[in-house]
Amino acid sequence: MTEPLDKPADQPHDKPADKPRGPAAAKKAILAGLRFTSLRLRLVAVFALVALTAAVSASGIAYWLNREAVLTRTQDSALSDFQQEMQNRAAVLPEHPTQGELQHAANLMANSSQHFSVLLIGTDENGREVVGNSDLDAFTPADVPRSLRKAVNEKQTITENNKHPYHLYWQRTTQDDTPYLVGGAKVDGGPTGYMLKSLEPEAKDLNSLAWSLGIATALALIGSALLAQAAATTVLKPVHRLGVAARRLGEGKLDTRLRVSGTDELAELSRTFNGAAASLEKRVADMRARDEASRRFVADMSHELRTPLTAITAVTEVLEEELDAETGSVDPMIEPAVRLVVSETRRLNGLVENLMEVTRFDAGTARLVLDDVDIADQITACIDARAWLDAVDLDAERGNMARLDPRRLDVILANLIGNALKHGGSPVRVSVRTEGDELVIDVRDHGPGIPEDVLPHVFDRFYKASASRPRSEGSGLGLSIAMENAHIHGGEITAANSPDGGAVFTLRLPRDASPLTETPPDDGDDTKGSQEGGVTK
Repeated sequence: MTEPLDKPADQPHDKPADKPRGPAAAKKAILAGLRFTSLRLRLVAVFALVALTAAVSASGIAYWLNREAVLTRTQDSALSDFQQEMQNRAAVLPEHPTQGELQHAANLMANSSQHFSVLLIGTDENGREVVGNSDLDAFTPADVPRSLRKAVNEKQTITENNKHPYHLYWQRTTQDDTPYLVGGAKVDGGPTGYMLKSLEPEAKDLNSLAWSLGIATALALIGSALLAQAAATTVLKPVHRLGVAARRLGEGKLDTRLRVSGTDELAELSRTFNGAAASLEKRVADMRARDEASRRFVADMSHELRTPLTAITAVTEVLEEELDAETGSVDPMIEPAVRLVVSETRRLNGLVENLMEVTRFDAGTARLVLDDVDIADQITACIDARAWLDAVDLDAERGNMARLDPRRLDVILANLIGNALKHGGSPVRVSVRTEGDELVIDVRDHGPGIPEDVLPHVFDRFYKASASRPRSEGSGLGLSIAMENAHIHGGEITAANSPDGGAVFTLRLPRDASPLTETPPDDGDDTKGSQEGGVTK
């Protein structure tokens, strides 16, 4: 009656775990709803997740390997001793032992080094079952699993590969939350023996190991979070500096530079940023120099043109008087040429005046001269001075006062109304209303409207909707000057097409532009000597 220890009895299979439904779906929804907007938070989370995965995997593998090693060692030792005791004690009993003989043999078997309980079951001469037990309180026949008893008492056929009719079987059970190892074997022509070995010491050792591995996992998680924080600080600090520098560069501080240290990718990025900033600073400086030169050229040219233009204007006025005189002193053959000279001289004079006005805006020297203005009277005066009374319908109540620059308001109105009459056709309707602290003036014509591709450019300088008529359509500066005059008041002009046809220009101005002329208090030097994030200039 000898056999290997690797044949467990039929053990109950664990029931398949139920598939998580509600909690899994809720967890998925929560994770889907999370949004990590901080790069630092995402970096720490990734570090922690990787560390947690590695720690849990390592702890799980270590626990499983130690558990199998401990249980296998204890199990093999206990079963080997039990098998040896069965051969030494139970095999020498008579075929029909008495209860006392079984009891004595069970006590002797239990005194082995493994300290397990022994249960011996046999039949007396009368065929009755007799039981010998080393510990009646701890181990009874009821404690032996039915499947184990069936496997132990099942007689095997003797073959070439199986030389024993009965084999040793074992099974792990749990009673009152305490794990046990139950083994059994039968002596051919003798009693059946069972052993009960408590695995509680091993379970305690494994629980201690599990706690140790859990603490190690927690410490690894904390360490990874601290490491991630340190890494995030190391990596993100240069990125933060780069962001500060880029923001300062966007604010127009083109001399912003980054300190460069090291040879890593971030240092190379800082060098690239410094190179780009230096190139941008140089290009902007060149553009500013060219722009300033262009402005000076326009201003100087305008000033230089005014002196000869004044003389030419005086001559053309004399010629115009001769044309209008009844004596007819001008030769009819040259009269068209004289009229062309008079017209073009006026156009040139207007262009020079517009250029002078543009240079004032560009140089920032344009200033408001405010006065209390009755809007209805101001619009009427503008229309009357240009003989537009018959072509313009005015919808404005008298007494609507505003504190504005009358001359600049006249320029705005003249350009808007003149543009409507020239390109839209009469009648032109001018309406005035107030919206809170704003004055709103609408100038609407009854023409074909403004093409959609032209609308975004109507206020651009020198822009003309019809490139085929560059001379007859004006200089292209009128609406641009009107917009600049609106801006200096703190207002705005918008252009749109009316649903009923025609174009609509809407002028919005504050009813009181006095705050724009007030000089802000001098708060002293507002420059900062230090720069955030290590950005140096």
